[in-house]
Order: sequence, then C-alpha cells, then structure tokens
Amino acid sequence: MPSPLFADRPAQQPEPGAVDALISQTRRLRGELVAVRRDAVVDDDDPQQRWQRALCDLAVSQLDDLGAHLGQLRAGVPEQTAPEPLDSDGGPETAPDTGLATEPGTAYGEIPPARTGSLLSRVGSAEWNLLTDEVSWSEELFQIFGRTRESGPMSLDEMPTMVFAEDQPLLQGLVTDCLIDGKPIDGEFRIVRTDGRVRTVHMTGEPVLDADGCTASMWAVLRDVSELRRSQRAVRESRDTLERSRHIEQTERRVAVELQEAVLPPWRGSLRFAHDGPAPLDVAAHYLPAASTGLIGGDWYDALALPDGDALLTVGDLTGHGVAATSSMAMLLGALRGMAVAGIRPAALMGHLNQLLDTAVQPALGSAMCCRYDPVAQSLTWAQAGHPAPLLFRDGTGHLLRRPEGVLLGATTGAVYGEAETRLLPGDLLVLHTDGLTRGSGTGDDTGARRLLALGPRLTGARDAQEGVRAVVEEFGEEQREDDACVMVVRVGR
Repeated sequence: MPSPLFADRPAQQPEPGAVDALISQTRRLRGELVAVRRDAVVDDDDPQQRWQRALCDLAVSQLDDLGAHLGQLRAGVPEQTAPEPLDSDGGPETAPDTGLATEPGTAYGEIPPARTGSLLSRVGSAEWNLLTDEVSWSEELFQIFGRTRESGPMSLDEMPTMVFAEDQPLLQGLVTDCLIDGKPIDGEFRIVRTDGRVRTVHMTGEPVLDADGCTASMWAVLRDVSELRRSQRAVRESRDTLERSRHIEQTERRVAVELQEAVLPPWRGSLRFAHDGPAPLDVAAHYLPAASTGLIGGDWYDALALPDGDALLTVGDLTGHGVAATSSMAMLLGALRGMAVAGIRPAALMGHLNQLLDTAVQPALGSAMCCRYDPVAQSLTWAQAGHPAPLLFRDGTGHLLRRPEGVLLGATTGAVYGEAETRLLPGDLLVLHTDGLTRGSGTGDDTGARRLLALGPRLTGARDAQEGVRAVVEEFGEEQREDDACVMVVRVGR
C-alpha cells in the first residue's frame, strides 16, 4: 500500500509554516536513511540484501525529489496535479495518429494511473544475467516503457532501440563501464515508448561479480522522472522570465525617469515670474511618485515667462505609466509651451491639445489646466480639460475656483473649452494640482479638497511658495497613493 506521504490529496495551498515543517521532516528522514545505509553490512552474493540496499538508495533519491517539490511549493511555484508529459522540446507529448496524450487502455479525459498513483508506481527494477541471458523486469518497468507483458523484457542490446538517438551513446557508455570496469550505473536518458510518448528515465544499478571477479549479472532501478524534470524546467523558466521582466521594468523605469527629468522644469525651490509688474509671482512645485508602482506616470507641471510679460502656469496628467506615458507627456507639454509662447489663449490652447491627443498614434486620455497671469491687470485667465479646479487662499481661508467647461483631452473630437478669469490680490495663494494628490488610499476627491482647504491658515502664513509646497507634501506625501501627482503653489507678491 503506498505511503500516505505520497497518496493523492485534494489540491490545497498549505501554510508556509506547514511547508517548512514538512521540509524539516523530509531532511531528518533522509539523514536517518543515509545513516542506516552507511552502517549496513551488505553481502553482494545475497540477492535479498542487494535489493534492500537498492530500495534504500531509491528511498533517499525519492526524498530528495520530495524535498525539491516542497522547496518549489515554498517558493510559490504552482503545483500541477496532473501535468502533461513533455517531449524533448518541452512540449506536451502526443500519441501518434490521434494527437491526444493518452495511455493504452485509458479513455480520453482520464488520467493514466502511472501519472496519478503513488510515486513508487513510476519506479521499476530489472536484472540481466549475462551467463544465462535471462532478463527479469518488474511490472512497473513494463508500464514505464509502455511495453506489454507478452512482448517480454528487453535485453541490454535491445534497450537502445527505445532510447533517443542523442542519448544512446550515454546509455551504451553506462552499460559498458558497468560490465567491463565494474562501475556503478547512475545516469539519465530519454526513451520513446511504444505509444510514441517520450519519457525521461533515471537509471541506477551495479554489477554482480562471480567468484573470479567477472561480471555475472547487472541489476538496475529505473525511475520515470519526467514530471520532476518538467517541474524543475518550469521553475527555471519561471525564474528566467521573472528576471527578464525585472530587467525590462528597471530599464523602462530608468528611461522614464530620465525622460521626465529632461522635460519637467529643472528649477528647485521658489522662482519669481512677472517681476516687472506690481504683483509678481512666487512659484514652487513638487512631483510625488506613486507608492503602488515602480513606474513613472504622465503628470507634469510647468511655469514659463512669456514674451509679452505674462506668466504661463500649467499642470496636467496623462493616463498610463512608463515610457509611453512620459513620451506622450513630453509631446503634449512641448506643444503647450510652443502655443503659449505664440500667444494662443488658454481655451483655444486646450482645443489644440485635444486635437493633438485625439490624432496621436499612441491613444491616451489626459486632464490639464492652463493658466495665463497678467501681472499688470493682476488677472488670471484659465481653462481646464477634466481637471481639478485651482484653490484660491485669501486671508486665511480658501475656496475652489469655479471651473469653466472642458472635457478630458482625447475624449472626443472637436471639443470646445470654456475660459474663466479671476482677479488676484497681493498676498493671494493658489494651489494647482493633479488628481493623484487627493486620490490617495481611501481618500475621495471631496475629502482631499477639504483637507487642502483646511491648510488655509498655514498656507496663507507661509513665507514663500516653497514653504507652501512643503505644507502640502507633509499633509499628503506619506500616503499610499495609487497614482503619481504634482502640486504647484503660486503666491502673489505684495
């Protein structure tokens, strides 16, 4: 009766501690078996003792296999209850003519016993008597080779006919070394069964010498290790695939970071714009990466002095992450800067950006806000495309500016965008941001906006725009945000 250790069980996912305990038990049992084998005195002339030693060696080998499987389970490699046998190229084996992986006498859809029974059902034994030419095979060995009892066991000369051509020299070398030099057999080769299937067989054995020291017979234990080798190959391929994925991800992140750094404004700290007017601007901004992904997104911020003395203020966000998002962001931000320098007003500028994104080869959606500040009139003209409204703080309190009409960039062809104008006073402070800032873990947009407004006293009391940015980052920067974000603080000089 098969040991309960190898009996079929329903597919379950054991706890990591249980797997570690099984691994410890397997190692301890293997150590005890090795000690028994080392201390045993075996008479090579006694067939019973020879087979006892062979079974002991087999048990140690099976425990090694079990330890390997448990190690894979602990590492998270999915176990397969009925893996398909593999051919020499790693693909499923198929029986000739039918194209189906079947065993003789097995109905379609059933799992052959040799693949679902105990581990010992895939182990067979053989002995070749060189003096009498008698060959003895166990029943399991006939199953492994797919050979009927009526066909009889194969001699050592016949066995290579079922072995892969590439592996025949290996088998011949093992047998020759055993028969002539008395060396033990320990090797692996692939066979082609009578039903056309390819199996991997591990063979161990030793010569039996007569009184003159000549080889009288040879015995061997043969194991079907196809599933084990398939599992090991799957582990290697999984590790290789994971390593390649990590390398690709690291490369993509590095390229995305370099592209983002090349496009976003290089300045750090506060900058002053429109300083020739009665109310210049003090501007600072900060980029916050997403906590849940290693890839850079398509968020941007920008502040630019325009030729007519006005100042351009813009923030935006494109969908996606990685190189595709940052390259689209670079294209959009470059177009925005060029059109703003050419004097195109915010509403018309949003329309052009929508057309540009709508016709781009790389489809994407984006939100954006474009503000133009006139330092002489002290007015802010702005348009938005599906973007959170700016927050205006004055005298210790803040409120959201009323958004003009505007849909997401790239959402529809020929979209029309509205424009709003707000007069700014010396001492006013504006907060512009992308929606990733207030859409943190468990935080809705309304809640995030209220938290920003609650910073009113601290923001209006800030000495400069950089201190205002620091206050916002301290409030939102530690959250497990699912998306990256940008925040820009603009302070009107007194």
